[in-house]
Amino acid sequence: MLDISSNIQKALNGDEQAYQAILERYQRGIYNLIFQMVKNREETEDLVQETFIKAFRALDSYNEQYAFTTWLYKIAYNNCIDSIRKHKLKTSPLDKPIHTKEGEVQQQIRDDSTSPEHHFLYAEKKKIIDDCIQKLPEAYREVIVLRHQEDRSYEEIAEMVDVPLGTVKARIFRAREMLKRCLASRM
Repeated sequence: MLDISSNIQKALNGDEQAYQAILERYQRGIYNLIFQMVKNREETEDLVQETFIKAFRALDSYNEQYAFTTWLYKIAYNNCIDSIRKHKLKTSPLDKPIHTKEGEVQQQIRDDSTSPEHHFLYAEKKKIIDDCIQKLPEAYREVIVLRHQEDRSYEEIAEMVDVPLGTVKARIFRAREMLKRCLASRM
């Protein structure tokens, strides 16, 4: 994988190309995360821009002992939560009817909440998947993470890991097969 720490150091020293490289590498993933939370393209674009501004201003606080993506995604997540709190919708009590021209209408709200058991099972499955990904050989783990966690195209992956496109496709195929076997044995 590309050396993010050298780009961070260059960016801290004022290198505009390093800032651009960081932005290009993570912008799509940050966009996807924020869009999943706010469901509005314009607001997502604004929040992505704000996230990178905040990240670049705080770049000197990044601790290289931890994954850069974790640090950056946490900034994006917190920025998104702050925005959601600022734009809270006007609410009305659920037990009061809505007044319309035709009269009063009782509100009926569908309960889409999930149970604590569901959250626990989801977390357990995610842990198993993450464990299986970590057990993959480095070359396979790298392409799977780029493809499925960072949502990179095959072409981008080939360029990032400096291998032919066919090799990337073969590695992803093999990695998926290894993951299927690992998951089948653990679930």
